[in-house]
Amino acid sequence: MMQSADLPDTIAVFPLPGALLLPRSRLPLHIFEPRYLQMLNDALKTPQRLIGMVQPNPSPASSDKLHMIGCAGRVTQFSETEDGRYMITLSGVSRFRVKSEIEGFTPYRRCQVCWNGFDRDLGRGEADDRFDRTGFLDLLHRFFSARDLSTDWETLKDADDELLVNSLSMLLDFDPEEKQALLEAPCLATRRETLVTLIEFALRGGDGNEETLQ
Repeated sequence: MMQSADLPDTIAVFPLPGALLLPRSRLPLHIFEPRYLQMLNDALKTPQRLIGMVQPNPSPASSDKLHMIGCAGRVTQFSETEDGRYMITLSGVSRFRVKSEIEGFTPYRRCQVCWNGFDRDLGRGEADDRFDRTGFLDLLHRFFSARDLSTDWETLKDADDELLVNSLSMLLDFDPEEKQALLEAPCLATRRETLVTLIEFALRGGDGNEETLQ
């Protein structure tokens, strides 16, 4: 397990809208743009092999603006295709706060970052003592039915609290700002509450159905 002392002050960042990485979770990525191929090659040369996932936060003043909080992942798997693309897996290590962006030097973006305030990310997996799993799975079943989605329900039932909540937070098709809210949740219970709110909102407003969910 990586320690806080191992985390660098500067990391490469990958601003990919809607792509959410959370600590102790895994995110598969398809790397093909030359600048991000260079980013991957450079990351693999470092001891930590870290890449920071961060949501773009465009404003009228700047289309290149980033959200201030992202999550760094360690490259734990990668394979090269015959035409030079890479399929990689990032394993979430810790969230970070962007201090400033470093100009020049590389074709990809790099930031000075701060890891303070995210000590929980480097510890053991979290539990959610107030998690009503039965009610949550019922809500999720209604959401999947409304979206005509399928899943392995037995696997979901057997998953531990953190794996279940974090996997759904990463996989479900929420807007980038909603994904950011899930990322910034201070603990697993808050992330679960945010996830429930987003699912309920989608069920109420996505098709004009004003049904109130319990």
